[in-house]
Amino acid sequence: MKAVILFGHGARDARWREPFDRLAALWRVQHSGVLVELAFLEMMQPSLEEAVTTLSNSGACEIVVVPVFFGQGGHLRNDFPVLLNSCQEKFPSMKLSATLAVGEDEAVLQAIVDFGVKAL
Repeated sequence: MKAVILFGHGARDARWREPFDRLAALWRVQHSGVLVELAFLEMMQPSLEEAVTTLSNSGACEIVVVPVFFGQGGHLRNDFPVLLNSCQEKFPSMKLSATLAVGEDEAVLQAIVDFGVKAL
């Protein structure tokens, strides 16, 4: 079974995660056949390892991590690979992979342009 982890930075303010919760809810409605979990780099739960554990316990054997970051900054270049490798070591039979940051995708950038245009 395939699954997705939507991976964000995390913040002290609990309200910061509200769009992530909505994003996961949208995923569940639109792609109910693919499990989805949220995970955060710091300051919020669950961690990446906790999300992988949850999905593994739910029967997932392949997980794609989608970094919900605007760009490939230091956290994604330095911290994230260490976390992903650690998860792979703890779950050797799990196929783990990751996409680029969502902000690197042209469709996401276009959606932001379209959002701005609607504000005019």
